[in-house]
Amino acid sequence: MRYGYARVSSNGQNLARQIQILEEHDVTTIFQEHASGADNERPVLHQLLTQLRPGDELVVVSLERLGRDAEYLTQLMVILETRKIHLLSLDIPDFAEVDNRNIQRLLHNLVVELKKFIAADELERIGERQRQGIALAKRRGVYKGRPARYTADATVPADRLAYQRIVALLKIGTPIAAIMREVGVSNTVVYRIKKGLDH
Repeated sequence: MRYGYARVSSNGQNLARQIQILEEHDVTTIFQEHASGADNERPVLHQLLTQLRPGDELVVVSLERLGRDAEYLTQLMVILETRKIHLLSLDIPDFAEVDNRNIQRLLHNLVVELKKFIAADELERIGERQRQGIALAKRRGVYKGRPARYTADATVPADRLAYQRIVALLKIGTPIAAIMREVGVSNTVVYRIKKGLDH
């Protein structure tokens, strides 16, 4: 089966262009997510990965839609390959015109590595701009810090559902590690929510 994954960094951005491109490539089942490419704890992507089966195909408009962390992208691609799931990134040519399969593979791998480098480099630039903005805001005394992602009133439905699930699991005494595995979040997130419930 063919699945698509579309991601933008914030609620203010639109997924329509990615969805249109995926539909033009005969992808009808599309998982949509609003999350930063720097955040490797994405509930929708996690849900999609658990649904994929050997022989399935995962289609993205560009490799950076899966994330901007080069190490994470490498790990994800290895996992997909091990599970015999084909990853099709529409921004990477297939080099079908090249007769030699080994050269085809070499060219494909070179482009993938280049894309991972560009994604990671852009992430670093975004981080630097954010740090500069925070420093300026602190100097002006208007910096409030980053709002928590997983809350009872989170604007992203998947984040709100994840929060509700974490709360439910905490209330029945589920171990932190088990909650992390089930919901796909870090221990920091679980402990923060637990601390909020204890007060």
